[in-house]
Amino acid sequence: MWHTLRVKILRYIELKSGHSDNGPAWIGYVTQSKSGRTLYFNGRGLMKRKGQRRAESGGNYIDMETGESFWVFGVKKNGQDRHWAGSGKVLIEAAAVSDYLDTVKAGTLDTSRCEITNSVVKTDIERLSRLANSSGRGWPNDPASGPYSFVRNVTFSADHPEPAQMDE
Repeated sequence: MWHTLRVKILRYIELKSGHSDNGPAWIGYVTQSKSGRTLYFNGRGLMKRKGQRRAESGGNYIDMETGESFWVFGVKKNGQDRHWAGSGKVLIEAAAVSDYLDTVKAGTLDTSRCEITNSVVKTDIERLSRLANSSGRGWPNDPASGPYSFVRNVTFSADHPEPAQMDE
């Protein structure tokens, strides 16, 4: 199947919802959907916000099941991945340590900023892909219907009102 040919990409992932710049953060491998609009990481399907819109919490991706906001970005070569105002150690997926060290051109991990983890869980890409592509899920064909058509546990604000219902 085509999904077995997917390439894993090294990324910085930070939970923004409820945490501002201090959310749990990881450096690890994400897998892209065929369209590139969804990333799969640590048991989650993260859908790219249209037009790089960021929620009040500053994320550029949203969890398709929980509505939580995430910041996902390429790993910085200087090793300064966490926002300057943020704090806390970044967890690095054990399988990604070698690629991370190559990226930042370091021989060893800076343990004052990073910690190796084996707790990154496998993502059920097939289940999440079916969820994203099921009726009324995923991105609408008509952008005027709103930035998101997956209405699960998403909280809408005055700046981002609830999208219009799509016709089946």
